[in-house]
Amino acid sequence: MMDQARTTITKIFNGEPRSYTRFNLTQNMEGDNSHVEMKLSSDMDDEVEANGVGENINQHNRPYYPSKLNQRSPKTICGFVIAILFLFIIGYLVGYLSRSTDKTEIKSDCPVFSETVPDSPETVYSLDWSDLRELLKKKLTTDNIKSNLKEFSSASHQAGSTGDEALANKIMGKFRSFGMAPWTDEHYVKVQDHGASNNRVLFRGNVVGTTEGYLAYSAVTTAQGTALYAHYGRAEDFQLLREQNVDVNGKVVLVRAGLLSFSEKVANAASLNASAVLIYPDPVTYINENTAFFGHVHLGTGDPYTPGFPSFNHTQFPPAKSSGLPAIPAQTITKKQASEIMSKLGGRTLPNGWRDRSLGGNVYNLGGNDDNITVEVNNVLIQKRIHNVFGVIKGYTDADRYMVIGVQRDAWGPGFARSTVGTSLLVELARTITDMIKNDGFKPKRSIVFASWSAGEFGSVGATEWLEGYLTSLNLKTFSYISLDDIISGSEFFKASASPLLYDLLESTMKQVSSTDGSSKSLHQQFAGSSWEKSVMEPMGLSHSAYPFQTFSGIPSLSFRFTSSSNSYPFGTFEDTEQYLERYTSSSTLKLAKKAGEVVGLVALRLVHDHLLKLNVAKYTSIIRNYVSQIRSKVESLQMSGRLPSTITMQWLLSAQGSYDRAASALNSAIRNSDLEDMEQCRIINNRIMRVEGSLLSPYVTPREIPFRHIVLGSGSHTLAALVDHLEAIKGGLESADVDQFKNQFALATWTIQGCANALAGEVWDMDNEI
Repeated sequence: MMDQARTTITKIFNGEPRSYTRFNLTQNMEGDNSHVEMKLSSDMDDEVEANGVGENINQHNRPYYPSKLNQRSPKTICGFVIAILFLFIIGYLVGYLSRSTDKTEIKSDCPVFSETVPDSPETVYSLDWSDLRELLKKKLTTDNIKSNLKEFSSASHQAGSTGDEALANKIMGKFRSFGMAPWTDEHYVKVQDHGASNNRVLFRGNVVGTTEGYLAYSAVTTAQGTALYAHYGRAEDFQLLREQNVDVNGKVVLVRAGLLSFSEKVANAASLNASAVLIYPDPVTYINENTAFFGHVHLGTGDPYTPGFPSFNHTQFPPAKSSGLPAIPAQTITKKQASEIMSKLGGRTLPNGWRDRSLGGNVYNLGGNDDNITVEVNNVLIQKRIHNVFGVIKGYTDADRYMVIGVQRDAWGPGFARSTVGTSLLVELARTITDMIKNDGFKPKRSIVFASWSAGEFGSVGATEWLEGYLTSLNLKTFSYISLDDIISGSEFFKASASPLLYDLLESTMKQVSSTDGSSKSLHQQFAGSSWEKSVMEPMGLSHSAYPFQTFSGIPSLSFRFTSSSNSYPFGTFEDTEQYLERYTSSSTLKLAKKAGEVVGLVALRLVHDHLLKLNVAKYTSIIRNYVSQIRSKVESLQMSGRLPSTITMQWLLSAQGSYDRAASALNSAIRNSDLEDMEQCRIINNRIMRVEGSLLSPYVTPREIPFRHIVLGSGSHTLAALVDHLEAIKGGLESADVDQFKNQFALATWTIQGCANALAGEVWDMDNEI
């Protein structure tokens, strides 16, 4: 087509075959095509040589010559104009035909946005980190928190109740007022209610009393047995009893609240064939002697009758239930009831450290043959409709990458510390950050989702059902979760549980928040001591609402709290009120709430502000290496004693550990050598970082049977800690020690670590599985 155009032009210009029109469209600084250079030439190079070259050079280093149009006749000028028009027509036809030949039509269901050209990355983020930090501290105020505490306080807001729904609507209204577009997530879940018939406890044939309190998901039955005191009901407590030849089989075990979840206490007793469990309040709490308290005993999270899948209304529910439901009854009793029983127990004297004089009485025994107890549980299983409420601040460059900040909304009673404080902080953080975006020019790179969960008192039911419903999306796009549950229960200590990936970020954040005592210190200086991790960090367990995010979904999670030395705040009682919390915090609830809000806000802003996610993948290196070292030492010892076959080799596990080490080091090296202003390069690196936590979920166990699949932080025989314990069992010659089972779990844990290393390495050509 272009050849035909040339021929036509040649004819127009009297058969001069080498003459043609050349255009140079040069853009000025404003982007306008304001300079049009037209050159008629038989050969540019010849003309340059003929003119002695050089004195007129344009910005593209091409020679420029004055137009000779004024030297042409009108007939020639007319020919020029016709030629120009002809070329434009040809160009139009070429463009039209090229578009017409493309028969592919791309359709999309994505929302249509305005075609406004987005700001360049250099101009999107006008605030540096120091400005952002000071803005957050300035805008997050105690006055707003105080107002929220008053608005969201409620005497009754149990999951699925009208009070719960009223609070949900208030939160929705707040999110809308901030310019968000909130939405809800509806589930139909099964929970246990107290029922019309009161649960009863009889001691030596006499009714000790009935109580309003109960433990959801207890076995509904009546059980009998002689009493046995077991301190906190920990594994080590039952081990001490076994060492003293005390048999747990058939006993009604009496334990005090604290240190671990109710469900773990009951599971420990049930594993030793106890007939029932009674749990009484920790005596150091300041609650009244007749105060009832509540909880649940499902060894898991979420609706136990839809294990591993969501409880949406349209779900086809199979006849299934969680393996974490106990087979024995469990019931709470008041401090007065516990005192009445404990003061009359016979049998052996309590071990040192177990004596509890605050319950009254002078005799402290484990329980004798005449101390018969009957436990009658009449709980009723019912279905409730619950709603989770969400609001989102969308990122400006990576909106499809987001973190979640969440808190439970429901409570057994007033739930001031458990839910009201966290809900108030959630709303205040949403207000503060949206205000920074509207009025101060902050534009987060990634999105923040604010979540208000229901049915948290039954074991993070609302949150877990949401995770189950959207698991395939969340584990690819969610890079962090922060829990605001139980965030204040005292003022003496700062405790946190988190993914190792978040350790460094939390520590640096504590250094940027001032202390709670009014001094010039930081939170880090106030609470860290000589060893930050030992003083602040603690394991994340079932009692932490962040646990399902971390171990079920593989999302790096953080949960922290200001607490007291006794760690005995009356959660799960009707005495969880503003007055009690002020007593536990020495009237500094508002000040502590602001500090907690600053910690959450700074962690969140750092994760959505920086080009690279502040998640340190190298933190898992030493943790994995420590487990591998323990396993290696025990394997080699057992092989020398002949208790393990020599065919079990450490070679592959050591290789997997080495692969993770190399992948983490390679990523850190790539970060140091990358252009961090290159958004696409940062996104590639962030994708590698985001794969780590999810890749530590064992792909070899089913979430329905073993939901907490994380091999480092989860629970079950697939974990690295379970491998160490299994080797100890083999060493001790226990009946539970199965060598074949160990070999199977050993191999699967090896390949889980190797798979995580491969995911961290990036592309398939960067993976190294060589020994």
